[in-house]
Amino acid sequence: MIPGFASRRRFSELSEQEVLALAISSEEDDAQIYRLYAERLRAAYPASAAVFEDMAAEEDHHRQVLIERHRARFGAVIPLIRREHVAGFYARKPVWLAENLPLDTIRAEAEAMEHEAAKFYKLAAQHTTDADTRKLLGDLAAAEMGHEKKAGQLVKTHLPEDTKAEEDRAAHRQFILTWVQPGLAGLMDGSVSTLAPIFATAFATQDTHTTLLVGLAAATGAGISMGFTEAAHDDGVISGRGSPLKRGLASGVMTAVGGLGHALPYLIPDFWTATTIAMIVVFIELWAIAWIQNKFMETPILRAVVQVVVGGALVFAAGALIGGG
Repeated sequence: MIPGFASRRRFSELSEQEVLALAISSEEDDAQIYRLYAERLRAAYPASAAVFEDMAAEEDHHRQVLIERHRARFGAVIPLIRREHVAGFYARKPVWLAENLPLDTIRAEAEAMEHEAAKFYKLAAQHTTDADTRKLLGDLAAAEMGHEKKAGQLVKTHLPEDTKAEEDRAAHRQFILTWVQPGLAGLMDGSVSTLAPIFATAFATQDTHTTLLVGLAAATGAGISMGFTEAAHDDGVISGRGSPLKRGLASGVMTAVGGLGHALPYLIPDFWTATTIAMIVVFIELWAIAWIQNKFMETPILRAVVQVVVGGALVFAAGALIGGG
């Protein structure tokens, strides 16, 4: 038996009083989640924060209505029952993950919260044979669907198109600074800086195993170095570039990927076959970097090609000449 699941009850086993108590605790949890979202967003996205504050207030209002209904039908003592006590009940993501969620994801999560609650109560109402329970669950479904519509109205009130567009631009800029820029720098470093040692070793030894070992060492070392450097040189507080851990991870991983791309072909025993494939991989890597620069960094494609492809070709030529000499 799985620990922690023995005491969980099915939704169909709950009494009407317990269903109402579950709705009350769920409304309370959702209000707290919305307030935490608002707190996370307040500094960078004040308009979106205002939306979540109002949504929390709506949840508080519905919780009060449900409490009054419970008091009228069952008295003042509300059973202690929460989502985690009921098998199959819809779950919420841990609220502390809000710190790591982009703005669009938080908005989508809020919409999903309301939709999931409405859908659950509606389906539960369809599967009960007791008239009073069916009415109760139907009322709860209607309340949750009302929340979803109200959320849309609040977005229109607090987030007119120009304000929403401004916040979306800020969120996109933060994504670029935190993930794309350090990741791109790492990919460029891993792809270009490892060209010379890998191909110098290849042409000097014409031994695929030795070349593979040098390539693995160069890619791994460069990835670790770039990751630590990115994470340590800027804590993101003043620059606004975001979490140093995220930036270091993006830079380190992409540096290693860039180096491994043209090292792994040397798993092939035949030297010229491996070298030909490695050259093709280098060509693809360099053009991919130019494309990323053009798409995300808005670098003109011609300039990106000159900077990356021509620069990479020069480094490759240097490695081939040194190894061939």
